[in-house]
Amino acid sequence: MSHVVVVSDDGVNVPLTRARVGAIARSVLRAERAGAAQLSITFVSSRRIAALNRRHLAHRGSTDVISFALAPDAARGPIGGDIYIAPDVARRNATAHGVSIREELTRLVVHGVLHVLGFDHPEGVGRDRSPMWRRQEELVARLKRRARSAA
Repeated sequence: MSHVVVVSDDGVNVPLTRARVGAIARSVLRAERAGAAQLSITFVSSRRIAALNRRHLAHRGSTDVISFALAPDAARGPIGGDIYIAPDVARRNATAHGVSIREELTRLVVHGVLHVLGFDHPEGVGRDRSPMWRRQEELVARLKRRARSAA
C-alpha cells in the first residue's frame, strides 16, 4: 500500500522538516487504515490562505488549514488530496492555546489528513467535542509520545 506525500513551502518559514511532515501524514493514513493515497501538503502565507479561503469556501480572512479531497479516477483509485497550512496563523493559535508551534503544526497536518479521509466537524460550538476532533487529539497525543520516546 503506497502512501505518497509531497511537502512544499511557498516561501514561508516552517519549523518542521519536510520529512517530519510527511511522516506525520503517513502515520495518520496508517492509523486510519487508508488504502493507497497521494497527498500534497503546502505551507503558505496568511495572505495566500485567505485568498484560498475566499475563493473556495466563501469565507473572509485567513485560516490555519484548508483541505481539498480529490475524487479518485476510479472507484478503487487512490485517496487524493491537497492540504494548505498557514504557519503564521498556526503560530498565533499555538500562543493562544499554550502549545509549541511544532505541536500546532502537527495538529494541523493531522487535521488536514483527516478531512481528506472524509472526517468532518461542526463549526463553532461543539467543534472540539466532535468525533473528528477527539480522533485528531488522540493521534496528536500518540505522535507526541512517539517523539518523546525516540528522543
